[in-house]
Amino acid sequence: MLDQFDRVIISILQTEGRITLTELASRVGLTKTPCAARVKRLEAEGYILGFKAIVDSEKLGLGHVAFVEVKLNDTKLSALDAFNEAARKIPEIEQLHLIAGPFDYLVKIRTADINAFRLVLGEKLSALPHVAHTSSFVAMATVVD
Repeated sequence: MLDQFDRVIISILQTEGRITLTELASRVGLTKTPCAARVKRLEAEGYILGFKAIVDSEKLGLGHVAFVEVKLNDTKLSALDAFNEAARKIPEIEQLHLIAGPFDYLVKIRTADINAFRLVLGEKLSALPHVAHTSSFVAMATVVD
């Protein structure tokens, strides 16, 4: 069960993952030792999965974002598992969501440019197990991330 202190800790860490423990404790209204114990418990219990750097994809040469709807020809669990396992091996796939709707997956692909995206779509994504059809949408700008 999460209490108000836990919820505030999680809220702060979601936007300020590099905050010092001293500053976090001060903002939450606890001393450093109990705050550290709470963070450790939240990690151990799986509420906090980890910390990561948010990078500027444009500066890394990966400014092209496309979303692809994927329709499979089979949606039995074994087919979904085969697709998922193969998709995890494609480094350009940034997000992969199983969807309830007119298609089966929504895939976010990040590449250097449209030519690199075309290769990922044609040579990698479309070749995955059970892929029947894809529809692509290129992002013109990211408004909220």
